Amino acid sequence: MLINPTIDMLRELGLSGMASAYQELEAQPEARHLGHGEWLALLLERESTARGQKRFEARARAAKLRHDAQIENIDFRATRGLDRNLFLKLAG
Repeated sequence: MLINPTIDMLRELGLSGMASAYQELEAQPEARHLGHGEWLALLLERESTARGQKRFEARARAAKLRHDAQIENIDFRATRGLDRNLFLKLAG
């Protein structure tokens, strides 16, 4: 099978998520038992995830946030009236 030309073509078409997924699937012996539809679904899922991640990263850069805020870094001991259970429920 023409693996490298297929990967090159996927990258030329701007489908880098699919290209990397294709490489990984080709390297896994158990993936050879998957049907065409399952292969295609896995490739499309990876491409969709990669594009969503790129959009998120671009928006985060454009937002120019001053702090890298994370739920795990919140100090609930400070007297600000923060409800820890509510925060964790909303974050989950």
